[in-house]
Amino acid sequence: MEVKKELQGTTLTVQISGRLDASNAAELTKELNTSLNGVKDLILDFNGLEYVASAGLRVLLTAQKRMNKQGSMKIRNVSDTVMEVLEMTGFADLMNIEQ
Repeated sequence: MEVKKELQGTTLTVQISGRLDASNAAELTKELNTSLNGVKDLILDFNGLEYVASAGLRVLLTAQKRMNKQGSMKIRNVSDTVMEVLEMTGFADLMNIEQ
């Protein structure tokens, strides 16, 4: 997994590529926890994300809960494979996903 962050004012864009699974979910959690202070809008760009496992879904849910308190979260550029996982698990209904 590779993570790139770009902060513009109170909007943080996080580009995630590769695989988001149990081997690196904690790394993403740490990245988000240290980056979300003062952020009003979180954009997760999944353009290069190939796979998401349950551990990755847990990271997304935690980020969504935090952003519900301090602003908003959007997910962009979701591949068909990742979207299928989000739909099967019900996460597509919980998240703001822009195609």
